[in-house]
Amino acid sequence: MSYCSAAAGHPWHGPYHDTEYGFPLRDDTRLFERLVLEINQAGLSWLTILKKKENFRAAFDRFDLERVAAYGRPERARLLRDPGIIRNRLKIDATIDNAGRVLALRDSHGSFAAWLDAHHPLGKDEWVKLFKTTFRFTGGEITGEFLLSTGYLPGAHVPSCPIYKTIARLDPPWMRPRRRQRK
Repeated sequence: MSYCSAAAGHPWHGPYHDTEYGFPLRDDTRLFERLVLEINQAGLSWLTILKKKENFRAAFDRFDLERVAAYGRPERARLLRDPGIIRNRLKIDATIDNAGRVLALRDSHGSFAAWLDAHHPLGKDEWVKLFKTTFRFTGGEITGEFLLSTGYLPGAHVPSCPIYKTIARLDPPWMRPRRRQRK
């Protein structure tokens, strides 16, 4: 069964499917948020993350990159005590470190989205290698779901899904013609 079928009418999956999943993102804060949520989903259900999404936003200062990148011991300790998020030291440390890495991408490419665009199109395996060398706590599933959910890889919606047509009108990166390779 596709996510499109499973999400229909579900109080949490339905709204996410219809308004977020697979929609192209350009804003660094929203891209960082999605990366953090995908990292935190590792080993858990997506429903758990959807239910805690607002708690994550509050706990991580609405995903303000500069603030999160500057977190020190007091903020780490606060996050490890916060029952509203996933209290996993590795995931929390990765979030803080990855905020700094996104800021570095801003310096080198202008934005997180511009960095993604500079590497598009890549196959999933190539994206996974790139993410593993760029970010902490990213593997095949995390990278794949991040890229599906932000419009960089195809497959978020089946072609018969009405949301597929909505997303197609937004020109997600995966639908754009491949760039010609220079020789």
